[in-house]
Amino acid sequence: MTKPAICTNPAASASRASATALVVGGGIAGLACALRLAEQGVSVTVLETRKKLGGRATSFRDVRSGEVLDNCQHVVLGCCTNYMDFLTRLGAADRIRFSREQYWVEAGGRTSVIRRGGLPAPFHFGVSFLRAKFLTMAEASGIGRCCVRMLSTDRASHSNETFGQWLRAQGQTDSVIRRFWAPVVVSACNLDVDRVSASSALHVFQEGFLAHEHAADIGVSSVPLVELYDRAERLISEKGGRIVLGAGVERIKRIEGRLTAVTTDGEAYSADAVVCAVPVERVNRLVDEEIRRGDSRFAPLDRFKHSPILGVHLRFDRNVMGDLPHAVLVDRGTQWLFRKNEEGSYVHAVVSAADDWLELDERGIAERVEGDVRACLAGAKGAALVSARAVKEKLATFAPVPGLDALRPDSAPPREAGGSVGLFLAGDYTKTGWPATMEGAARSGYAAAAGVLGMRADDLLVPSLSVAPLSRWLGLAG
Repeated sequence: MTKPAICTNPAASASRASATALVVGGGIAGLACALRLAEQGVSVTVLETRKKLGGRATSFRDVRSGEVLDNCQHVVLGCCTNYMDFLTRLGAADRIRFSREQYWVEAGGRTSVIRRGGLPAPFHFGVSFLRAKFLTMAEASGIGRCCVRMLSTDRASHSNETFGQWLRAQGQTDSVIRRFWAPVVVSACNLDVDRVSASSALHVFQEGFLAHEHAADIGVSSVPLVELYDRAERLISEKGGRIVLGAGVERIKRIEGRLTAVTTDGEAYSADAVVCAVPVERVNRLVDEEIRRGDSRFAPLDRFKHSPILGVHLRFDRNVMGDLPHAVLVDRGTQWLFRKNEEGSYVHAVVSAADDWLELDERGIAERVEGDVRACLAGAKGAALVSARAVKEKLATFAPVPGLDALRPDSAPPREAGGSVGLFLAGDYTKTGWPATMEGAARSGYAAAAGVLGMRADDLLVPSLSVAPLSRWLGLAG
């Protein structure tokens, strides 16, 4: 089979039969890109600063206990078609366990189950919403009417306002916003409703809840996140590529006309094309000014802000989760709890948009989360907390504030670019149309790979779930 020609200029395909590519960054975006390139016959080298893969969606070995802990509990939804495709290519899709129910738990332990019923999308959650104990009938009906309005809303036209503004314009009360809309949006976008762009939040509900009956299925890894990427090195090496761990890149520049990544120990790696797949705050520090000059993608990157996440690992001396696989805590500072062992004694708590928590020390964080657990889970009554480990991710995600959509860069260099020709960007911050999620990262990697191959992004991207007929009839576009 003939190898595809690499495209170092997106305006025209190159004709070389063999091609090389360098991917800087071994997170989801970089690995997704490298895997697709290797599958297409490109000789690809991945340079990763750390001694492990996965970027921000990975695990670490705790020096206290020796256990492998996830930085934070990352969740995949049924609508995440490209991320699941990426895991399928890695042979790791079976390590994701899906649940079709959401368990909303109030203080005192009263639990409401939001699950798909017999009605077609977008009304598949309608019956369980009307039965939800944490909402009055009037509130549930109001949420339903708001969701119907969402179906015909052009989210792009609301990129310069907050989701809170949009919700209040639809008649949603502060109480309903706090108890229902906020837990979903804060978890998905890592930003409060009064800071997050309405376009980003509307995307979550349109694509993640209303488009398809399985869009909101919740998937959680059954193994430490780092183990999802175990096969990446073998798969890429079998195709003639390689992954180099512990290779911290100091600069991406041109040497003798070739794009080159120079590591902190002085090694130089050159290729026909380079994909910069590092977090947005590192891009301008790595890419040489001579390359960035004249390329409109780079200047706006310094305007990106970040939002933090806390992951808190709690171990009790008995089952505190009961039969619940997870729990959304209603009107609490801790938004989600996830069951981490069969016994239900090991709980992973997640606090998204955690700005107000960062000044707390680990003890203060543990006390606050433990208070939320004891307030909501009946099984925690009388249980002793054995250990707590808090993980602060201060730069967890970019902050999708109003106006940011216009700043998100394309993967490929613009036609007028000079020195940056052949340099592609991959990362959830790029123009994927998605918030800062694993799906957005996978999409960006696939789009970058397509650019390197001289293809359109859609040639490699996996289509979204098909929009249900009734949702489409009510105005939701594909």
